[in-house]
Amino acid sequence: MFTRRALAQGLLAVSFFGLLVSGLDAIAATVGQKVSNPELRDANDKPAKIPDIGSKVVAVFYSDPDVSDMNDAFADKLKAANLDKTKYRGVGVANLKETWLPDEVIRSVVRKKIEKYGATILTDPDRILATAWGLGDCNEQSVVVILDKTATVQYVKKGKMSASEIESGYQLVVKLMEQ
Repeated sequence: MFTRRALAQGLLAVSFFGLLVSGLDAIAATVGQKVSNPELRDANDKPAKIPDIGSKVVAVFYSDPDVSDMNDAFADKLKAANLDKTKYRGVGVANLKETWLPDEVIRSVVRKKIEKYGATILTDPDRILATAWGLGDCNEQSVVVILDKTATVQYVKKGKMSASEIESGYQLVVKLMEQ
């Protein structure tokens, strides 16, 4: 027979487990959070970190390669603005763990994009960035994170940015560059 204490502990455990399960796809990264710069990999599978974190405004596009074009409209707007490279950097990070494609195939595509566009693109073989920054489940997702010059999160969006989010994200980058 259950005692009240055993019943209360059981309910608490079930509630806690429910919170864990429901929070698996939640984003823990929040505006105002200072982030680390964990070691990722470059397009040749060599250790690399995101350049300029803590010294420039940095927009990070963390994407499952299966949906890598999800926020291209925002990336295109930033690129078209020809922002001052001494104050701003855009970086793509391919989340290799979330795709069925072999890592080397993705790295080959990344190398071609780097050569063609002069882009900065890194790879994440094991959800390293998602874990370090609290991005949650990023399968079939693109996450945009805008950091200020002190490596503090100023904006985070998981999923496709709307037209108004693209405009406000752009305005935020410009404002942060002026500070």
